[in-house]
Amino acid sequence: MTAVTRRSILSDMAKFSTDLDSAFSALADPIRRAIISRLCDGPKSVSELSEPFEIALPSLLKHVRVLEQSRLVSSEKIGRVRTCKLEPHALQATEAWLHQHISAWEKRLDRMEAHIERMKRKD
Repeated sequence: MTAVTRRSILSDMAKFSTDLDSAFSALADPIRRAIISRLCDGPKSVSELSEPFEIALPSLLKHVRVLEQSRLVSSEKIGRVRTCKLEPHALQATEAWLHQHISAWEKRLDRMEAHIERMKRKD
């Protein structure tokens, strides 16, 4: 492996880590998770997104900005209406990371179960 290849891999890992940190940080808030859930049904205006929440519109916009900064959501303003939509590629990276870790834990649990079965047979 060349030094250039190593730097490229490390750069990709750092970017992936930064993207994950940003996504998980954004998803740590229940209002932002609810916004993501609502956007799964399709694009919505900020007014539509604000309907179920008892918070002021400027506060909701702060949540939208956090989601935009994490690249989970994008928005477009046409006239006086800002419409938000989900950016699934950001969630796919998060899903891939979670799947990798879930898979590792499932393998560990399978090994533990096999070990317990072997121990039972010895008795």
